[in-house]
Amino acid sequence: MQVALLRLLADGQFHSGEILGRVLGVSRAAVWKQLQQLSGAYSLDLQRVPGKGYRLAAPLALLDADKLAAAGVPVDLLWSASSTNSLALQALEEKRAAPFAILAEQQSAGRGRRGRSWEGGFGENLYLTYVHEIHGGAARIEGASLAVGVALVRVLRAHGILRAQLKWPNDVLVAGRKLAGILIELSGDLADSCRLVIGIGVNINKQQAQAIDQPWTSCYRELGVRVERTAFAVDLLRELAATLELFARDGFAAFRQEWHEMAAWLGEAVEVSGLQGASGRLVGVDERGALLLATQEGERVFAGGEVSLRRSEHDS
Repeated sequence: MQVALLRLLADGQFHSGEILGRVLGVSRAAVWKQLQQLSGAYSLDLQRVPGKGYRLAAPLALLDADKLAAAGVPVDLLWSASSTNSLALQALEEKRAAPFAILAEQQSAGRGRRGRSWEGGFGENLYLTYVHEIHGGAARIEGASLAVGVALVRVLRAHGILRAQLKWPNDVLVAGRKLAGILIELSGDLADSCRLVIGIGVNINKQQAQAIDQPWTSCYRELGVRVERTAFAVDLLRELAATLELFARDGFAAFRQEWHEMAAWLGEAVEVSGLQGASGRLVGVDERGALLLATQEGERVFAGGEVSLRRSEHDS
């Protein structure tokens, strides 16, 4: 009943308890009890006004399972999940065949790169995991996260986020503020056939946030209007399928030029930190997706892993 109740309230308009109860076939008291549970479980800002009824402080554009089916890949749509990547890895352990996708209206324990969390409010962002099988061993997956980044920026730009750029190796920025992130995990035999578990988090309609330790933005903030999340998700799933088919055949080399056209900070002074540290000018990436940095000692190459990139505070 909670799902049906929330869908009735998703328009952000007032609905009387009497009418809600009549539609759902329950008492007004039962409606109020369910609303309290929904508000607590999903941190929803629920307003109650005598004589008017109940409404959400802001409308919700809930994902539509029927429309998601148009993406052409099996999709699991969940009300809430700890982490869509974790659920996908569990499904693979239970021998589920790729490709498939898992989406959730809310994540409670989403994971980002280097142990960071990726969470957000109910029904406002995109929490998506796409699973794709690839053959040929570990060498065939080099640069996968960068190719996925290209696919994601294509979709963002198609939906009006024209200033979206890629920050190596797996973030999407707009004017230096983080809009989206990618986390790829592996399952299977790295010497032969393995599955790419591709987690993507996009700030779609986020307006406020707490406990975020870096500048951020959202599609809503950039456009000033709410983005239809289901349409965005369908476009992204289709783009991922096409991108990964080409990647499996030609590797990252097929995307390198486009990645450079989308790259943030190209030619600028940057700093690399982590297991290896250096500063210099960002040259780009090689055909494997490794970072190329022009330093005083000459050009250096950095792979992903625990290495991170940031803009230098002073020109070198």
